[in-house]
Amino acid sequence: MTTTCGPEAEAVTRDLGFDCHDVSPVVSVRAPWDLAHPTMPLLEALVVGGAVFALVHAVRRHRAGDSVNLALWWASLVYLLVIEPPLYFPEWFGLDEIYGFIFAHNQFTVQFMWDRLPLYIVAFYPMISQLAYEVVRCLGIFRRRGALAGSVAVAFVCQVFYEVFDHLGPQLKWWAWNPDNHIVNQPAMASVPLQSALLFASVSLGAMTYLVVRLTAGGRWLVARTVLAGVLTPLAMVIAGIPSSLFGVNPTARAWVLGIELALVWLAGTWIIASSRQPLDEPLPAFTRFYPAGYLGLMALLWISALPAHLAAENGVTADGTPTGNGLYALACFAGAGVVLAALHRVRRDAPASA
Repeated sequence: MTTTCGPEAEAVTRDLGFDCHDVSPVVSVRAPWDLAHPTMPLLEALVVGGAVFALVHAVRRHRAGDSVNLALWWASLVYLLVIEPPLYFPEWFGLDEIYGFIFAHNQFTVQFMWDRLPLYIVAFYPMISQLAYEVVRCLGIFRRRGALAGSVAVAFVCQVFYEVFDHLGPQLKWWAWNPDNHIVNQPAMASVPLQSALLFASVSLGAMTYLVVRLTAGGRWLVARTVLAGVLTPLAMVIAGIPSSLFGVNPTARAWVLGIELALVWLAGTWIIASSRQPLDEPLPAFTRFYPAGYLGLMALLWISALPAHLAAENGVTADGTPTGNGLYALACFAGAGVVLAALHRVRRDAPASA
């Protein structure tokens, strides 16, 4: 038994279809057609392609005199390097008794760190942060209402776009949560831990955006400020997690607290976006015009393909033995994301398009 594949990790990865003892410690590459589920290469192409598209857009913005996009893209990777290793290997950081083994990703085309970190996850952070920031920026919220309101709106946009992915992944074997971890993975909405839905899908990305906007405004020491924003982001997650932690392991009380915090993200985000009706006097970039809608469209197709098994599931488990997400919440997120895109194109309909 190795420190990178304890009994819980072994059980979870076995259910995903591979042995966590038989992995490369640095990097592994496999054929896309050999993956556990046919949706996995599509997901990789969507996310990695989106991250590259976002980087091209960020470089263009930087050359035009606005470095926030580029700083946010790189700060997302710094945040990834800070937050992901303790999640995969809590025993390395003395956190195993506090957090325990949380989850494992399945084996994708390109994988790092003992097959715990897929390339598409590396790409997911800059992709989703750029998607949300660009939508909110193009709504004019940052310019007219400031960094705080804009970052709250980003937290909401991240929530609705992130959770349509988060509630589908376990069913399609993209990853698996450790069912025996009641510290982090409970309470949950079906297969998705509430802490993940709140802290990772909203708080972290909203806080990182706020830090990047505030810290990189001066223009000097851009690299150092970008790194600092990524490093400080987990502190916001710790702060947001304090209210639920006060109730120890009581799942009902913690569910109420986390649910209230999540509801506040929805209420504040929808109010800020709904009250932003005046467009910026500048063209809508290609990334903002095409990628958010493309992402949402492909996620809808993946959900449609998974829907028969989802509806036939018994006690939240499909006939293939995979846990389902909360379909109603995912539907609400699709609706929320659709409203966001409608608001974006409504307020920008008179602005000329640009490449």
